[in-house]
Amino acid sequence: MRLTTQLGAALFILFTACFVSAQQETNSADEKRVPLGEAAVAHDGDGTAVLQATLRTTSLNGAPDDPVTNVRIVIRNTSATSYAFVSGVVTFYDAAGIRCGEGIFKADVLAADESFETDTPGLRIRCQVSTWRIVATHLLPRIPPTPFLTPLPTPSPTPPRP
Repeated sequence: MRLTTQLGAALFILFTACFVSAQQETNSADEKRVPLGEAAVAHDGDGTAVLQATLRTTSLNGAPDDPVTNVRIVIRNTSATSYAFVSGVVTFYDAAGIRCGEGIFKADVLAADESFETDTPGLRIRCQVSTWRIVATHLLPRIPPTPFLTPLPTPSPTPPRP
């Protein structure tokens, strides 16, 4: 009985530590909200700016009974790294700072300093938007193929000794 109690307590402490570390606050400078006319910037895990987004859609006045569902954005890779896959979240806020719309974006194979235009599937803006931000959720770097290695020469067999 004593061993199971100790094991249960150890597991409880382990899981509690995992949940507490998962609830750490993000750096607000990394996920800065900007006015609609400005470019939003997404950062990588090191805090380096990697993506810059601008809005193509100008009318973002939604309502609960008539939400805006189609928003076009242009996202540019501002880093020196080429990516095999990029995805993230676009979030919109009203004048009070309340989130009123959120959509996703993704792109396959994004070179350094390359841009792509995309929509935001799943987005439903239910307010008059005043600020927005983007957050990169997946940045998979493109790994160049390695050249074929030349096979090592096989040693010649040694003749048997008499």
